[in-house]
Amino acid sequence: MNESLIRSLTPSVLAILVRRGADFAAAEDAVQEALIEAVRVWPADPPRDPKGWLVTVAWRRFLDATRADAARRRREDLVDEEPAPGPAPAVDDTLQLYFLCAHPSLTPSSAVALTLRAVGGLTTRQIAQAYLVPEATMAQRISRAKRTVSGVQFDRPGDVATVLRVLYLVFNEGYSGDVDLAAEAIRLTRQLAATIDHPEVAGLLALMLLHHARRATRTAPDGSLVPLAEQDRSRWDTASIAEGVEILQAALARDRLGEFQAQAAIAALHADAPTAEETDWVQIVEWYDELVRLTDSPVVRLNRAVAVGEADGPRAGLAALAALNDSLPRHTAVAAYLHERDGDLTTAARLYAEAARKAPNLAERDYLTRQAARLNTGRGR
Repeated sequence: MNESLIRSLTPSVLAILVRRGADFAAAEDAVQEALIEAVRVWPADPPRDPKGWLVTVAWRRFLDATRADAARRRREDLVDEEPAPGPAPAVDDTLQLYFLCAHPSLTPSSAVALTLRAVGGLTTRQIAQAYLVPEATMAQRISRAKRTVSGVQFDRPGDVATVLRVLYLVFNEGYSGDVDLAAEAIRLTRQLAATIDHPEVAGLLALMLLHHARRATRTAPDGSLVPLAEQDRSRWDTASIAEGVEILQAALARDRLGEFQAQAAIAALHADAPTAEETDWVQIVEWYDELVRLTDSPVVRLNRAVAVGEADGPRAGLAALAALNDSLPRHTAVAAYLHERDGDLTTAARLYAEAARKAPNLAERDYLTRQAARLNTGRGR
């Protein structure tokens, strides 16, 4: 049996069952039983229409379970709606499943887990390993998410922005466990881009590809962080960069700018620079101005302050930083960097040490601690 074929068909079959009236949890159970039957039958007798076969068998399994459950006898009128044998509709129902998994009533973490399970086809064990949590904990999270979306109607218009946020969360989860969540997010976003013609979907895919192209150089062999300016650009994935730039250019040409396209444009300018010194910081500041206009995000303004410091000098960057709340995550680290660029090493060392104490993870804390130690050692000579 072709595992990749099964994986590609599963979300669509699940979506068809939910559209026909099955609640999410029961539909998934029926699809899983159909997959088990496919493993048994297909090697000796492969169907001419694999998707239609899976839909028919899964629907029958659902109806069997419905009949067996006295509390659900009211659903027996669905028997007459059993799909007729023959090819399944060519409509791609996967898109509707994306919208269901990104339902606004779900928490972000639950939406991500449900998307990986229902659309990504990952097992509960794989998702738990990726999140570094016990399998039972993840099973409970997914079960609660299924109960939440059970009964949600598929005829409601979907929110593309919410789906994209979920996919972006998947991408940012990192690379733990057996499943590379960044690569999985790219796969899912490619699938969505093939299903829906939307410039922000293309923008997100371009952004993921451009960031992922630098993955191999972001950490040293000992696991320590390597800043963008110090990364070995000869090791960047040029094929991913070229694809990301091509996708971005096509999206921008439609003149429907969104925040993911703007972020991708900034990433493309970094990727395009042969060296850190040749980065077009002036243009990057212009794109950050667009991002501020689109999002009015304090985090975007913080990143803009760094870009202003590179384009117009560290004092201009510090002036931009002064307008922001110093409680922002990484505000202190940015201040330390800009003070160092301005030659105030005493203040920079103090701020690096303070930023290290506030760091959200061990790798960042170690990096900031080393920066403080480097400046303190340098001044002590």
